[in-house]
Amino acid sequence: VFHMGQRDINWVRISKEAKQKGFKFKHFGSILHAKMHGEYGKIFDKVQIKIYTREKEILELIDIARNVYHQRDARLADMTDEAVDTFYSCALCQSFAPNHVCIITPERSGLCGAYNWLDGKAAYQINPTGPNQPVIKGKVIDAVKGQWEEINEFVFANSHKSLEFFNAYSIIEHPMTSCGCFECISCVLPSTNGIMTVYRNCAGMTPSGMKFSTLAGTVGGGAQTPGFIGHSKQYIASKKFISADGGAKRLVWMDRDLKEEIEPILREIGKQEGIENFYDMIADETVAVTEEEVLEYITKMNHPALSMPPLF
Repeated sequence: VFHMGQRDINWVRISKEAKQKGFKFKHFGSILHAKMHGEYGKIFDKVQIKIYTREKEILELIDIARNVYHQRDARLADMTDEAVDTFYSCALCQSFAPNHVCIITPERSGLCGAYNWLDGKAAYQINPTGPNQPVIKGKVIDAVKGQWEEINEFVFANSHKSLEFFNAYSIIEHPMTSCGCFECISCVLPSTNGIMTVYRNCAGMTPSGMKFSTLAGTVGGGAQTPGFIGHSKQYIASKKFISADGGAKRLVWMDRDLKEEIEPILREIGKQEGIENFYDMIADETVAVTEEEVLEYITKMNHPALSMPPLF
């Protein structure tokens, strides 16, 4: 049984071999029950797992869950990376991306969107030998790009010595590696002087010439791929979102579902940057599918990315 995902986005695959050996739907409950005890047995004695299958009930519960997600994210709204001396690592995905180590900061949540800085801190307190470890930042190597001496040393030691250093705030120069659980992928569209962002649930073609699944193969697995990053939805709202390369003003295309979901975030970015109608300046698949069409659209809309310094 294969599982990937987080929060309310989960992909599950059941092998034919598992079915032949008697795997039943109820066994999902058994797995969750065992994992809850295994991971959090120190803070509770009993747990009950209830699985919902009726769509109406599921949709109601998803709304409740999403409200909780928003509340958790809001707790970090006023925290900055500069205000703390410790970040947290996450190695949960090393079973399929052995060379990847997530570094979670107050202003950059885990790529999966399930872990923010406070979650990493709590997880370490619950299980000091678990996949979430405190990492002292140490000497600042580059404050603009987001690089610290002891962070580099930790990542190098825990990525099987495959990654010597990375920049937390850049998509162009030595970006953070990705596992495969990311909610979104952003990549550069060279002719537009900007970037596109696509959500995991998008099944269509993107202006990069690749669908999400193909992009994931390019970005994931612990490879450092300049011009590409995996990240959470919430990271788009962060002031550190590719801040070394110009920030969210570089957003020129986004799949429509994601764009509509985070509309308040995009409008707030426009307000903070003093860009009227920034939300409308971002193309989606209803107006542009190719990079050429994106360039045509953003030129018509006078998108700020066109007047920003070149990415390369």
